Amino acid sequence: MADLSGKIALVTGAASGIGKSCSERLAKAGATVVLTDVQDSVGKAVCAAINQSGGKAIYLHQDVTSEDEWIGVIAEVRAQFGRLDVFVNNAGIGIGGLVTEMTLETWRKQQAINVEGVFLGVKHSLPLMRTSGEGGSIINMSSVAGLKGSAGMSAYCATKGAVRLFSKSIALECAAAGDKIRVNSVHPGIIDTPIWDSISDTVELTSVNQQGANRIDLDAMTAITTPLARTGVPAEIAEGVLFLASDASSYITGSELVIDGGLTTR
Repeated sequence: MADLSGKIALVTGAASGIGKSCSERLAKAGATVVLTDVQDSVGKAVCAAINQSGGKAIYLHQDVTSEDEWIGVIAEVRAQFGRLDVFVNNAGIGIGGLVTEMTLETWRKQQAINVEGVFLGVKHSLPLMRTSGEGGSIINMSSVAGLKGSAGMSAYCATKGAVRLFSKSIALECAAAGDKIRVNSVHPGIIDTPIWDSISDTVELTSVNQQGANRIDLDAMTAITTPLARTGVPAEIAEGVLFLASDASSYITGSELVIDGGLTTR
């Protein structure tokens, strides 16, 4: 098992889905985890459960689109712990829609959270991560939608593709600085998380049976699209994040970790 004892980890979008699982897994490996989200009651409950199970965690409210809140969160991490070793830039949303019907507001909302939030996180976390001189790991959550196009999901694909190349660029900056901080992106496939509740019907997905107005039947979709023919779960993404957070991935930077049941092989 990877040992993160003594490490401080920050996970955004930690109240549910992949962020929740990542927080739980990093804490189980020994890290003290700082969870942030806008869903305060849920996030606090996740934090409390981690502490009750023997882990170490604190919860902070955070809107990742606000630079002021980023400054405040990093200041709090510095004040409480004096360092930051692992940063999981996970907060994100997905909104479907054909490009001709999409509003500029919808486009900008996804850009603000999925791209600007990632940028602000890296900008403000890096100085603290460099303080220890021991290096660290930045893990930016992208998607298979950052590797391939998807009709009806153009805005989401644009944001996740941006995260992929942004990660590579920051990996090069960190390598040039000699700060021993590694930067990688993670690309989940079809994972059963609440993000699907916010994705509207799209042209590409209308052939798939649906459970409700805005809820895709994930099992039906994976049967069609994914060689392993099953929907992934957040814990499987968390295992990949743990690998990138640990010394087991010490020679990996500027790379993509694809966890998709083979979806992108087709």
